[in-house]
Amino acid sequence: MSDWVILGVGLLLGLLVFFFIFRIVLTWYPQAETTRFPFNVVVLPTEPFLAPTRKLVPPVGGVDISPILWVAIISLLREILVGQQGLLRMFF
Repeated sequence: MSDWVILGVGLLLGLLVFFFIFRIVLTWYPQAETTRFPFNVVVLPTEPFLAPTRKLVPPVGGVDISPILWVAIISLLREILVGQQGLLRMFF
């Protein structure tokens, strides 16, 4: 059971990192319609994280850095929770 929890948390956080990296790539293509499939599959789960972050951290030189911040935050969280010496590994 414990291995499934660690695997699930790791996969979920990895998927979020992938979505945020995809959002970074989407910023290079402003003509992409983010309300249509397949882009909305990535935009819908990431926008609740990005909208408040954009209010706190304004664009730098016209570049939205909020997805980059979230990639760093989630990567750090993933390492702390399910890394080689992560908290979930020590707990289980």
